[in-house]
Amino acid sequence: MSSRDIILNRVRSALTDVVDPDPAETVIDWQYGRPVDTGDLDVVDRFAERVADYRAVVDLVSPDELAAAVTAALANVRAPILADDVVRDRLATDLDWLDDDALGPAELDAAGAVITTTTVGIANTGTIVLDHGAGQGRRALSLVPDVHVCIVDATQIVSDVPEAVARLVDLGVAHRPQTWISGPSATSDIELDRVEGVHGPRTLHVIVVR
Repeated sequence: MSSRDIILNRVRSALTDVVDPDPAETVIDWQYGRPVDTGDLDVVDRFAERVADYRAVVDLVSPDELAAAVTAALANVRAPILADDVVRDRLATDLDWLDDDALGPAELDAAGAVITTTTVGIANTGTIVLDHGAGQGRRALSLVPDVHVCIVDATQIVSDVPEAVARLVDLGVAHRPQTWISGPSATSDIELDRVEGVHGPRTLHVIVVR
């Protein structure tokens, strides 16, 4: 008998007294992807609360207020601003835009901010999910500039992670590289001192349209 067999036999023997050898089947009333309770707040308000907990800036606006809210979010941000045509057409705002034409890290860092849409917002975790389709650009765009302004439509907000994954599957984008963002970039690795902007935007401004 090998040492492995001896150890496993000892484990099995020890478990004999604590594990029912013939346990009754336990039925769990659960279906993966179904909505999860968000407590005393609806999904939009819970999402806004949790995003703010991460020290992100959150605005809840109407569709007519969106352009003004984005302009206000960029009031103290240097130009130019990264955004693709989907975002520009939606805002219809005259800003100093920067096109992403395979820009390198230094050129991306020269942008004052990036504006993207999102694919899914998760209420209970305050997370935004980008699949980097139209309106979002490649991953580097949301990771290099110091300010990220993210537009989230209320209809894109779900209760929790299982429902978010189910939504990504339903949209047919689950196979794409994704970026899941919970608040501005930050770390507390060194002596538990929080440092922001280490590996991504120092400022996250989320604008929820409802």
